[in-house]
Amino acid sequence: MKIEKWTVGLAAAGLVALTPALLAQDAASKLVPVQTALSATTISGYVDTSAVWNPGSGNANPAPFAFNAGKQDGFNLDAVDIKIAKAVDEGSWGAGYVAELNYGPDAIAIDGGAAPIRQAYVELNTPIGNGLNWELGRWDSLLGYESSDSMKNPNFTHTYGKTFEPTENTGLLASYKANDVLNIQAGVANTLSTLGVNTRATAGSTPIESKKAFLGLITLTAPDSWGGFKGSMLYAGWDYGQGASTHDKSEIYVGTTINTPVKDLTFGASWDSIFHNDVVLAGVDTDTSYFQSIAGYASYKLTDKLTLSGRFEYADGNGLGALTAANFLTGGAATPSFNKVLDVTGTLQYDLWANVISRLEVRWDHAADSTTPFGGGAFDAGVPDKKNDVMVAANVIYKF
Repeated sequence: MKIEKWTVGLAAAGLVALTPALLAQDAASKLVPVQTALSATTISGYVDTSAVWNPGSGNANPAPFAFNAGKQDGFNLDAVDIKIAKAVDEGSWGAGYVAELNYGPDAIAIDGGAAPIRQAYVELNTPIGNGLNWELGRWDSLLGYESSDSMKNPNFTHTYGKTFEPTENTGLLASYKANDVLNIQAGVANTLSTLGVNTRATAGSTPIESKKAFLGLITLTAPDSWGGFKGSMLYAGWDYGQGASTHDKSEIYVGTTINTPVKDLTFGASWDSIFHNDVVLAGVDTDTSYFQSIAGYASYKLTDKLTLSGRFEYADGNGLGALTAANFLTGGAATPSFNKVLDVTGTLQYDLWANVISRLEVRWDHAADSTTPFGGGAFDAGVPDKKNDVMVAANVIYKF
């Protein structure tokens, strides 16, 4: 006996009941393969929360790094992430999928306003060499040292390099692991910047059929023969294509994670260089020419539960001024002039509860030019008046 789709739907809604006899008779029907597929599906995600304090009065203009807006001097729900996935089946023609949804204030900065869809792609394996893997749909961008998910980073806050990097792309991504040392990834996408899920490159408002973005990343992993340095990684990537504006831009990225002979001591570094960077200035997509970020990382696991991490970054480029352009009012016109910044971050992480990341972080941002882009209080119309911005944050994340 076959149970119709509408009957199953009514049962799911609690409007009818399916007896054991009926379910047994239907065991050979299409419910069986559905159950088989679900048995290989995993559900994971996290709930990210924080409490942020910016010492001193007048915090109308906080440091404009990614995910920082609107979190000053209060408690925050940062993001809720739910990921449903099925790994590629074993075998020459294996297939799988990922569907990841992201909610909360950080979601728009991650998915370009396409919330709640962050990633959604079909993954296919073809029997070429060691196996050529394809991802078609919406996937995490290749470039960048830090992840949009702060729990995957040594620090809670993000760099300015991460602020300008794309987070998601819609297109086709190919990955090939040549051996245990070399992994190659290359992709083609609708746009380089993170925009709507199916947004196309345009000339004005007209889509351009042949205009696409191109991305590539090479990853080298140190083999076991390197002793204490085994597992260290070197990344080199490049992308080119149309961003949020109608002009093309390109980015060169180099990063490394270095394990050391000293147990639990790890170093990292990254360099991002963006040409014809684009940002939204006074509501208009603008070419801000050049931007670069240089960052260094260090983490040391003091005990099984306690880890100390530090980060230093120097960034420069007109794009920084554009991020805070609304803060510089001259005759009603936005005048960006914030071009150089230093930031130093220290993070203490203590894993007291199972599946929970709990961190205390202190961050200092310093305008390294002659500007005062931070600060601004209620009694001076929010006009920025500080060269320095200090933040103290507590971050608690539950992973499931």
